[in-house]
Amino acid sequence: MEAKAINKYIGSSPRKMRLVVDLIRGVSANKALEILHFQPKHSAKDAEKTLKSAIANFLHKGDEGKVDPSELFVKEVFVNQGPTVKRISPAPMGRAYRIRKRSCHLTIVVAKKKV
Repeated sequence: MEAKAINKYIGSSPRKMRLVVDLIRGVSANKALEILHFQPKHSAKDAEKTLKSAIANFLHKGDEGKVDPSELFVKEVFVNQGPTVKRISPAPMGRAYRIRKRSCHLTIVVAKKKV
């Protein structure tokens, strides 16, 4: 059994978010929470929030009875690109530079370890 949590429209670029989520792929859920909590990057907060939601979703499903959160692991983590907001910044000699403010969608899937 597995449970999934999706966090959409995160105000961080997908490239920066992938640096954080690559650290927790395949790790136990408790260890992943620990890694994200002490990670200095800004996008780690959003990843930690989404991981906590995925764990809560798994515990709420409860098809297999009482499940200890220490038995869970991060089965899948992936980041997709969200919409890009375009802004204009003034540049020299009457020109304009385009600023692209990127966003991303984060998906985390947790599952129970096979014994």
